[in-house]
Amino acid sequence: MAKSNYLKAALLNHIFRATTYTSPAAVYIALFTVAPTDAGGGTEVTGGGYIRKAVTFEDATETPPVQISNTAAVDFGTATANWGTVVAFAVFDAETAGNMLYWTALSVPRTISLGDQAVFAIGQLFASES
Repeated sequence: MAKSNYLKAALLNHIFRATTYTSPAAVYIALFTVAPTDAGGGTEVTGGGYIRKAVTFEDATETPPVQISNTAAVDFGTATANWGTVVAFAVFDAETAGNMLYWTALSVPRTISLGDQAVFAIGQLFASES
């Protein structure tokens, strides 16, 4: 996953300028039909029963590859309308609005139509540092 510009600046200021960065109490997964960039943007899915979903992560590993992954399945429920072709997801610090922290393109885009479900299995969402 790529860090957002917001998170890059917050971490640099935290480490090098002793500026407080408070970790969010929860993080949420958002689905996109047009991928964001590190600067944000993109087109998040809307309507049809879609809402961002809270996700929990395991402790990060310290040996290569340094990474972290989800500890429970993330189920967006059944689409009550067409959501379009989901090409990316992002991690936000709020259920609505908020700051994008990370984002990544899906290796295989998926069209979510009326009656379909979008589910990420345990360990399927991960962030790594190289």
